[in-house]
Amino acid sequence: FYFFLELINVSMSSSGLRVASKVISKIKDKKAATGFQGIEFLKKHGQHILKNPMLVNSIVEKAGVKSTDVVLEIGPGTGNLTMKLLEAAKKVIAVEVDPRMIIELQRRVQGTPYAANLQVLQGDVIKMQLPYFDLCVANTPYQISSPLVFKLLSHRPMFRAAVLMFQREFAMRVVAPAGDPLYCRLSVNSQLLARTNHILKVGRNNFKPPPKVDSSVIRLEPRNPPPPVDFREWDGMVRLCFGRKNRTLGAIFRQKSVVEMLEKNHSTLKALKIGSVMETEDIAADMDLEEEEEGSGPFKEKLVAILTSNGYDQKRSAKLTQDDFLHLLSLFNAQDIHFA
Repeated sequence: FYFFLELINVSMSSSGLRVASKVISKIKDKKAATGFQGIEFLKKHGQHILKNPMLVNSIVEKAGVKSTDVVLEIGPGTGNLTMKLLEAAKKVIAVEVDPRMIIELQRRVQGTPYAANLQVLQGDVIKMQLPYFDLCVANTPYQISSPLVFKLLSHRPMFRAAVLMFQREFAMRVVAPAGDPLYCRLSVNSQLLARTNHILKVGRNNFKPPPKVDSSVIRLEPRNPPPPVDFREWDGMVRLCFGRKNRTLGAIFRQKSVVEMLEKNHSTLKALKIGSVMETEDIAADMDLEEEEEGSGPFKEKLVAILTSNGYDQKRSAKLTQDDFLHLLSLFNAQDIHFA
């Protein structure tokens, strides 16, 4: 009897331990998704707080912050990076969309010698007019990565550099050289407007809560003066070339939809005369790059002649450098062929 009673006690005890273990596990999971003083990090804002102080120090050091700098920080969160930037810079302008994080950031800086050097702007950084700044340093919310890069690179007056944390694959696309498997329209457009460098890889466990993928920090230095090219025109051509980046340029520019779109632009320019305002064409809306049917007629022959006489007919976009694309655009424009 006592033997069976002991077995029942052990079984009940084990069940209790299992239940307690599950409760503790759930509590830990909930804590992992929250920040300081119970702040819950929201996926819709891409909130992943950098918690490793050594990485924070490394980012600030590699950013080259000067004591005279006005630094723009995007998505400061609870302020781990902000506090280090305040130690090094003259002023930090922090742009934050989440009012809960603003309260936490202001609480953290209150009573410190740096309180007067912090300016907080609440709102969506993509939609707001940015103030003057010398340097941008940010643990970027992943969902605004691409629009943020081009908003910064179009900002005037120009800033010295931006040191930005992105999802690793996005970051590597920005810095990818010609011929790299990740080389794409993003690479070409970013590198037209800025010198790009990879600084360091950041594992997902350095964040709270950890994201699903690793990150990388890159540096963008705007080209000053900017290249003498109409960016709409440039992007129109690059978008077209990278629609099927592993096809030859000859095959792309022989497609019926491409020939028709460029001929329409050519006719519009001719009608309005050079120097007047052109009607903008949306390449993505006007053609289907999967289409295999070839165009025909003298305008197609003109396109092919430009490519073949300059050695571009059998080349592929994935292998072309910035200089190649600039040269190609100049060849088309010289013949009144435009992409915007």
